[in-house]
Amino acid sequence: MGIIIAIIIFGLIVMVHEFGHFICAKLSKVQVLEFSIGMGPKIIQKRFGETMYSLRLLPVGGYCAMEGEDTDSDNPHSFRSAKLWKRMIILVAGAGMNFVLGFISIVIMMSMLTSVPTTQISGFSAVELEDGTLERQSGSYDAGLRHDDIFYEIDNTRIYSMLDLNYILSSSPTNVHDVTVIRNGEKIDFDDVNFHSPTGSTVDFGLVQKDKNPLTILKGSGEMFMSMGHIVGMSLKQLVSGQAKKEDVSGPVGVVTAINETTQESEDITDTIFQLVYMTALITINIGIFNLLPIPGLDGGRLIFCFIELVRRKPVKPEHEGYVHLAGMVLLFGIMIMATYNDIVRLITGGV
Repeated sequence: MGIIIAIIIFGLIVMVHEFGHFICAKLSKVQVLEFSIGMGPKIIQKRFGETMYSLRLLPVGGYCAMEGEDTDSDNPHSFRSAKLWKRMIILVAGAGMNFVLGFISIVIMMSMLTSVPTTQISGFSAVELEDGTLERQSGSYDAGLRHDDIFYEIDNTRIYSMLDLNYILSSSPTNVHDVTVIRNGEKIDFDDVNFHSPTGSTVDFGLVQKDKNPLTILKGSGEMFMSMGHIVGMSLKQLVSGQAKKEDVSGPVGVVTAINETTQESEDITDTIFQLVYMTALITINIGIFNLLPIPGLDGGRLIFCFIELVRRKPVKPEHEGYVHLAGMVLLFGIMIMATYNDIVRLITGGV
């Protein structure tokens, strides 16, 4: 069941991404030769007008093939015949649709919660004494944090939502952090804040939960969207800088495994839906950001050539650009093989 759900999620994300390219190409009067969901052998194929629509066997990608995208073409409706700004919009549209899907998914998540979480402190941890009174025991309160403070930065990392707080505090090897909060509209810095509670938890404070209404849901969704993009960016930075090991890289097999585990471990159908919507949001935002990276073969790599054309006032020869994108695709294929190998090793060893 988990595999079927994973295929549906991947298919939705790919379809949304490629539809972004497709609809902007159509609006720009660029001829679309084929709109395909999936890769590999064809399962279903049907032509409508100038475009062939395909469903292929492997749910790990898809494409929107446009006339003259990688070659010279005399067709006035080819990709390269379109104005530069239209081509750039077509290239960005795929990631843009991923972000739209991510935001909609987060809105659904927020609507399923009983209240909307914030980054505003509502209280601090305490213990009950023998006489029944409560005694505050909180390292962050002792360091100077107070009720109604709003977290702004931790260790120079911007805090957008509760997700950022959980990620930073749970992944850090220490409980001591430099913190910036907003108090009465002003930023206040605190050094060496020790988030310590009587239970030994890394979180010794509570957060304000707002009542649900359209405004709080949209605001909370926007903050969560920023956090997800932020965490994806930090993860990529850690990978490039060597802070994250190549063994930590996961691919489609790992994602399918995670989705399968989610469906099995969730307490009820509502929890299952919530977790799957959360994973859909995180995956589609991840794919959107990754596709905009300036790597040959990706949309971001193609955008680089658009910027080069903007500066040079003439395009790079299609065959030269094609060689660069081919090299990029080989590199990406190698990364995919490595990620899949890591996933299989984790399956065999039980995640060790």
